[in-house]
Parts: sequence; C-alpha cells; structure tokens
Amino acid sequence: MEREDNGKLLDFSRFDHICKGGIAMSQKSLLRIFCILFSVSCFLTFASCKKEETKAPAEKVVNVQTRTAEKKSLQPFVDTIGTLNPFEEVTVSSEIDGILKEIHADNGSKVSKGRLLARIDDVDFLLEVRRAEAAVKQTEATLSNTKLEHQRKEALFKEQLVTQQQFEDVATRLALADAEVDRAKASLSLAKEKLSRTRILSPLAGEVKEKKVERGNFVKNGTPLFSIIRSNPVKLNFTLAEKDVVKIRIGQEAVFTVEALPGKEFKGKVTVIYPNIEEKTRTLLAEAQVPNPSGMLKPGFFAHVTLYTGPPRDTVLIPVIAPLYERDSVRIFVVEGDRARARNVKLGQKTGDMVEVVEGLSEGETVVTVGQQNLSDNTKVKIQSIVGSQE
Repeated sequence: MEREDNGKLLDFSRFDHICKGGIAMSQKSLLRIFCILFSVSCFLTFASCKKEETKAPAEKVVNVQTRTAEKKSLQPFVDTIGTLNPFEEVTVSSEIDGILKEIHADNGSKVSKGRLLARIDDVDFLLEVRRAEAAVKQTEATLSNTKLEHQRKEALFKEQLVTQQQFEDVATRLALADAEVDRAKASLSLAKEKLSRTRILSPLAGEVKEKKVERGNFVKNGTPLFSIIRSNPVKLNFTLAEKDVVKIRIGQEAVFTVEALPGKEFKGKVTVIYPNIEEKTRTLLAEAQVPNPSGMLKPGFFAHVTLYTGPPRDTVLIPVIAPLYERDSVRIFVVEGDRARARNVKLGQKTGDMVEVVEGLSEGETVVTVGQQNLSDNTKVKIQSIVGSQE
C-alpha cells in the first residue's frame, strides 16, 4: 500500500490485477480479429479462383480471304482434249527392184503432187523396152506378110485353085500372127510401165515427214522410201465423254488452243463423229477439219478443245478454289457479318479459274476462298483481304 500525494493510499495489487486483465482481453481481441481477417482473405481468394475457373474461354476467330460472287454471261460448252494429225499421210514405196540412183527430197522438204522424189537405176528397164519394141516390129512384119498371103489364098480359094485346107491353114496363121502382135504390144507396155516406175513421184502435195533410204541402197518391190504428209488442212482428233455425245453435231464449230502457240485461238468444223463408244474409256472419237494455210499448226500438237453447245446465259461464278467437296455434296462458306455460314451448292461448268454455281448462291454474296478448311457453320471470321468482281 502506498499513499498518493493527496493523502490517499494506492492499492497496487488491484492495479496489477486490472493491468493483467486488460492485457488478456487485448490478446483475445487481436486473435479474434486475426481469425476474421484470415477467413475473409480465404473467402476472397477462393471466390477469385472460382471466378477465374468459371470464366468462359475466348471465342476462336479464323482469318480468311474472300471474293464476291459475280454474275457473267457464260455460253454452255464441252471441254476436252485432242491431237492434231495430218489431213493425209502416205508411205511412198518402191514398185520394182533396183538400186537408188538419185534422191531429190529430204526430211522436211515441201513437195508438190507429181514431183520427182528419187530415181532407180533404169538401164535394165530401158533394154527391156527396146527388146519389147523390137518384138512388136517383128510380129507386125509377120502379121503383114501373113495378111498378104491370106489375101492371095483367099482369091485362089474362090477360083478353087487351092484346097479348103490350104486356105484354112493360112487363116489360122493370120489369127496367130495378130495375137502375137497383141502380146508383143502388151509386153512393150509392161516394159514401159516398169521403166516409168524407176521414177519415184510424190502422190500428193505436202511435206516429207521421213526419208527412209539413202542413195545407193538396193530396194525391192514394196520397200518404204518416203513418208509424206499433207498438213493443210489438218485434222483435229478429240474424244467426248459419253454424257456429252448428244451435245455435238456435224458442222459444229470446234475452238482450240495449243501450248506451243500461247495466246492464239484456232477454229475448225466437226466433220466426223465415229459411230461407236470405246468400251474401256466410255468415250466417243470425233474429228474436226482445221484450215492451216500458214503451216503454224503442226501434226502432233496437243490441243485443248472447247465445243460450244448453246447460246450464252447469265450465271453466278466463284473461284474454283472456294468449294469443299464432301462425297456427293459440295459446300461453300458465305460471310454474313462476322460469321461464316455453311452453304450447300450445285456447281456447273468450269471456265478458267472460275466455276459456275447453278443453285445455292446469289450474285454479290461474299464467299470464302482461303481458310474455309478451318471453318464450321457460325464460326467467327476476320477477313484479311477481299477480292471483288473482275471484268
């Protein structure tokens, strides 16, 4: 116990008890506050994690390129392939045996009809002609003498100065002499014909495709000497699928290009349609005649052929790279706003890098041309570039 300055006594034991009690209460409050704060912190942390876990993922955006569907006038046609062939091609062969003495044409030479191509040594054939001519003269002389004798015997027979047997004998000799003259003349004609065949002539106007022999070669009857082609006009041979056979007719125009002459277009007329379908390929062979006065078109050229089958009509076109083919269906993607919409379509004919859309698309709609493989219906898209209609 102590006394305060004012004379009162201070009870230090009570004071100590109060202080200890205050400290104990302070510790409990702090503990309670700590627990509350910890609980709140855990709740906030859990709520934040839960919020992150339940947050929806960002929608996928696909980059695409597009082109506007355009309407153009398109003439129905059939596309096919073909080959240019000579209008005529002949193999000139030897008709007799002998040694080639002269050659007057080479590979690529232009020749006219009847031009001398080569000559076979004709010495033996000239001698044969001379022998035949001598035989004709001899038989003609014999015939002349026999005729005179026949005339004399005939006069004597009428006067009954010779027997009938004698007259008949001279008549028989006259007939034989006349036959000998005919035989001699036939031999002379044959000898002259063989002599003429020593000169090898071109049977048509054209070009020498191939020279098969050289000067000095011994050739026999039937030995090929030259191959000659006529390439004005030329023949365009092409095939048609079975479904397109009814679309062509004789006289129809055939338009084609060849890779050797880019940028040039040629035309011909259908002249032959073969009567049967090839069983293995299910195609029909046809032929067109094409003027070739300049000689630019060479036999053997590969041709891309177009046959127009009807009048022009308006049609919607899209790039050939736009459609997706899935078994029996064809699908494209059309952009509406920022979404890609799947659309089933029916395609028609191709023309260059474009294809006709017969059903399922209208002019002016925006069609995905690049990136459509990554799309499904209602996918969000971002257009990277837009290509509009081109004339």
